[in-house]
Amino acid sequence: MDRHRSRGRRARPVRRTSLLYTAVASAVLVGVTGAGTVYVQAHAHEGKGLVSSASSASALPSLSPSVGEEASVEPVAEPSVDRDALLSKAMKSVKPADGAKASVAVLDVDSGESAGYGDGTFDTASIVKVDILAALLLRAQDADRHLTAQEKAYATTMIENSDNASASALWAAIGRSDGLDAANKRFGLTGTKGGDGELWGLTQTTAADQLTLLQQVFGDDSELGSGSRSYLQGLMGKIATGQRWGVSAAADGTRWALKNGWLPRTATGLWDINSIGRVTVDGHDYLVAVLSDGNSTQAEGISLVEAASKAAIAAFQDSGEK
Repeated sequence: MDRHRSRGRRARPVRRTSLLYTAVASAVLVGVTGAGTVYVQAHAHEGKGLVSSASSASALPSLSPSVGEEASVEPVAEPSVDRDALLSKAMKSVKPADGAKASVAVLDVDSGESAGYGDGTFDTASIVKVDILAALLLRAQDADRHLTAQEKAYATTMIENSDNASASALWAAIGRSDGLDAANKRFGLTGTKGGDGELWGLTQTTAADQLTLLQQVFGDDSELGSGSRSYLQGLMGKIATGQRWGVSAAADGTRWALKNGWLPRTATGLWDINSIGRVTVDGHDYLVAVLSDGNSTQAEGISLVEAASKAAIAAFQDSGEK
C-alpha cells in the first residue's frame, strides 16, 4: 500500500557564501512593485483570508552587502525523521486477518508533523456522524443562529450513543450528500463523497481526509468557530461506555475524544470498522484516524484499529535513530 508523505520541517545547516551586490539586489527586490512598495501577506490568527500591509521600500533597512561581503542564507527546516517510514515499520507488527486492510493517518499536534499508511477509500459507517454535525454547525454559523433544542438532542444521541435515527434526521437537515459535500469542500476534504440517498453510512472517505476533518474539529485554523468546535469536542469526549474502543486504546487513561463506526456489509458479511479522534500520550496530543474493511468479525476489526492506533503513536515515539 502507498504511504502518505509526512508533513513537517527538517533543519538544514546554515550556509554562508559570497554574493555580488547585483545578485543580492535582485534577490531582495523580489516582491517589490514598480512603485517601490513591498506587500506582505500573512494569515490572520482566526481569519479565513489574507491580511495585506504595505510599507515604502525606501523605509527598509539596507539589505545589500558590498562586493565580496558575506550574506547569511536562512536555514530551511525539513522533517528531522521520516515519520511515514517509522509508521510503516510500526505497522509491521499489526496483522490484519486475510482479506482485511487498514489505512492510518496521524498528526502530532505540538510539532505539526504527520504520517500516513495505506491508501484507497473506505465506507465511513458511523464516523460520518462527526462530519454531519460539523456540516450542521457550519450551516448554523452561516445563518448566524444557534442549534435548536431538537437539533441539540439529535446531535447528542448521534455522537454519544451513535443513534442512527438521529443521524438520519440531521442528514436530512444538512441536505444529505449535497450538503455534506458542500461543507467538506470548505473543510478541505478532497477524497470524501456523501452516500446516496439516505445511505449516509456508505459515504466514501480516506484516512487523510478524516485527519483533515479532525483538524477542523480540534484545530484553531478551522471553518468552525471556537464555540462550535468546543461543542463537538465535548460530545466526542462523552461516548457511551460500550463504544469506548478504537483510538482510545492508545491514550493515557481517559484522555481522549473519539467517534467509532462499525458496519457489517450485507453482500459479504464482512465488517467495516473505523475510529477517529484525539488522544493524549505522555503529554502530547495526537489526532488519529484509522479505517478498515474486510474484517471477518466486529471483534477482529476492533483489535485491528486499536493495534493500528498504537502503531500510529509509536511512529512519533521512535526517534528514528539506529
